[in-house]
Amino acid sequence: MRRSALLVGVALAAALALGGCSAGAGAGSTGTSDSGAAGHGAPLANDAPATTGSGSEKAASADRSIVVTGELVVTASDPLRAADRAASIVRSAGGRVDGRSERAGSQGHAGTASLTLRIPAAKLDTTLAALKGLGRTDRVSTSSTDVTSRTQDLDARITALRATIQRLIELEKRATDTSDLVEIETAIGDRQGDLESLEAQQRGLADQVAMSTITMTLQPTGTVVESTPAGFGDGLATGWSAFVAFWGATLVALGMALPWLLLLALLGAIALGVVAIVRRRARNAVVRPTRG
Repeated sequence: MRRSALLVGVALAAALALGGCSAGAGAGSTGTSDSGAAGHGAPLANDAPATTGSGSEKAASADRSIVVTGELVVTASDPLRAADRAASIVRSAGGRVDGRSERAGSQGHAGTASLTLRIPAAKLDTTLAALKGLGRTDRVSTSSTDVTSRTQDLDARITALRATIQRLIELEKRATDTSDLVEIETAIGDRQGDLESLEAQQRGLADQVAMSTITMTLQPTGTVVESTPAGFGDGLATGWSAFVAFWGATLVALGMALPWLLLLALLGAIALGVVAIVRRRARNAVVRPTRG
């Protein structure tokens, strides 16, 4: 019994040590990158060293795990039909549509559509080019995040947990005491729960790397695209334009209302004159003496 308990303790200590080392390695090597869509690929075990030469640069880029997200705004004459074509383009490229919302048109408005597209990273550039062809491209942007270190950390922790579970299973086969069996089975169950959680994270991260996420908005022709001021100067110019536009509109409205105001003033003056005449005649009638 003591020997079995000792073996269990040794196995658990080894598991904790391996888990701590892998977690520490992952925490010290995480980072982000704003590189473009090139260099997408499935996660590999190690980062390639930075070396000179086009071939070495391609190899280093291929060893990275990149998550790409982006936004695409397109103006089309029929946004709802364009949304169907966009979904077909993405599916033809091996991707999928994870979300879709539409607003039907009314009173001459063609409606709008919004799609959440998952596009294979290797075909992102060509697919975006095809999607831009559905109408006028008003805005397109992509951002990249380097998750290579996180991927490597998950791989190391999963490998360590699998090795620990295998050792515990071997100890379980040799254990003869009931208390030792219970302790080993509990340890195996805990480690298997942790392993399933890490494997789920690994699958989710691999899906993000393999399939870029693009949010596409389709709007009808005639929609004005708002621009955001880039700095203080642009903000000042925008504020001044708004100030001038406000007072210009106010003066136009005042000019349109002025004839009506003059007419109302004239009618009011006539009404006051009539009231004054009526009151004066009434006072004269009361004050004038009656002749016998």
